[in-house]
Amino acid sequence: MTIRIQHTITTLLRMTALVSFLVGPVGAFAYAQTGDKGPGLSGAGYVLYVSLQRNSR
Repeated sequence: MTIRIQHTITTLLRMTALVSFLVGPVGAFAYAQTGDKGPGLSGAGYVLYVSLQRNSR
């Protein structure tokens, strides 16, 4: 039973490492592309903000 749990943990750690190596660079690239847009709202975020403000009154 203990060997089975250790095998499962080892497999999960390998899967986590593989996913982080594959997704990590994509996430870093996406973060780098955001640039310095500042805290301003635009697009869907602005529409959501305005609709929530209207509903709160």
